[in-house]
Amino acid sequence: MTILKEMMNAVGVQVNSSNSVDVQQNLVDFQTEKPVATGHDLLVKIMAVSVNPIDVAVRKQVSKSSPQPKILGWDALGTVESVGSDVSLFQPGDRVFYAGDYRRAGSDAAYQLVDERLVGHAPQKLTVPQAAAMPLTALTAWEALFEKLALSPKNNEPGQTILIINGAGGVGSIAIQLAKMAGLRVIATASRPETKAWVKKMGADLILNHRQSLPQQLRATGQQDVDYILGLNDIDGHWKEMAELIKPNGRIVSITDNQHPLDLGLLKPKSVTFAWEWMYTKSFYQLPTMITQHNTLEKISQLLDQGILHSTLRQSLEPLNAKVLQQAHKMIESNHTIGKIVICN
Repeated sequence: MTILKEMMNAVGVQVNSSNSVDVQQNLVDFQTEKPVATGHDLLVKIMAVSVNPIDVAVRKQVSKSSPQPKILGWDALGTVESVGSDVSLFQPGDRVFYAGDYRRAGSDAAYQLVDERLVGHAPQKLTVPQAAAMPLTALTAWEALFEKLALSPKNNEPGQTILIINGAGGVGSIAIQLAKMAGLRVIATASRPETKAWVKKMGADLILNHRQSLPQQLRATGQQDVDYILGLNDIDGHWKEMAELIKPNGRIVSITDNQHPLDLGLLKPKSVTFAWEWMYTKSFYQLPTMITQHNTLEKISQLLDQGILHSTLRQSLEPLNAKVLQQAHKMIESNHTIGKIVICN
């Protein structure tokens, strides 16, 4: 007897014969087999997804040899429909949010499999779009601040300062809030009136224009340097400025790729620590520390429900299909987005 496989709707990237990376040509609606949860996996019915620069980057890298469209999306909120035999943290019916695993099929679909160790219970007091905006950027900012920069969520030395380059983006918006929560004085960069207003709303104490000399602007305020730097844009263009502004024994972390070799020698006289942050390292290499992302999302969820942190949602679209996803990708590619863009299913 033939057993019919259950199918689901999804949006994926399918490279055409010309290998175009144009969003209108290669994001398509299609049907694929509905997955089944085993092991530590949850099968999540997707309610909303958030669109991030990584979606655009991966879309442009997909090979023509892909047998079927590749499902993008690494930021989601949904309801657990079923669980694998090894799952202990969740049960069917739980509302969850997560950023998932870079190696697996993404969240731009009706259903998705995700390892429970990468998942948190969604905030209860936020709307679906407000909560869906948070996982990837909150995890990135949390790991950058509290793992790579070695800060504590509270009880840091008084008077410490952090410079956040590109404070109005998704990561910058939540990083400002987390740094303020940790007791730091936050200096964020923004260049347009609307982005300056946004970072001020997020809690920045001082705003600098990253299109002008950062050292000159900071020193015009009477401050010479900073204890920490979080680089979220154009590390090549800001590298010398960061090396000049960081204090001796300070720490710098960046999430953006460099296009040219970085002169690490500029950091040596000050004994500065530099680190990269890529939120998917733990899941990509299946590290034992994967569980920390569950723990972090549980904390983020509580902080959002308590009103200590606030959603960085800026725009909500619907429904989740190729046409709407094309619109969101174009917005990301403009490099003028503020906060987060969410698409509801």
